[in-house]
Amino acid sequence: MNVTGRLTWRDARGIPRFATVVTRDVSADGVYLECRGGEPIPLYRLVFLQIERDERATTVLPPALKDGRVLSAVYRVGPSEPTTGMPSGYALRLLVDPRAMDMAAASDRRAARSIA
Repeated sequence: MNVTGRLTWRDARGIPRFATVVTRDVSADGVYLECRGGEPIPLYRLVFLQIERDERATTVLPPALKDGRVLSAVYRVGPSEPTTGMPSGYALRLLVDPRAMDMAAASDRRAARSIA
């Protein structure tokens, strides 16, 4: 699933950083994405992921990504690109309450049944 979004985080000095991203693989509890420019993000850094508003409504996304900014942790950094030296991508673990995910999934199933 390719949707655009934005990452925000604070670097080691506390300065806010931003990057435009494109998702490559999305699941209910994680996302693999590619950054388009910006500073390299260290492993285990806490970041906020926000999918672009227009794409939240038109694509099938996990409920957590439809609500706005989601606190996430960088748990894998892809290999560096030979030309730029920047990582090729990042894997994020979405830090959402599992009970909230279960309730949202049940709500989605009820809504799908009422439409059918």
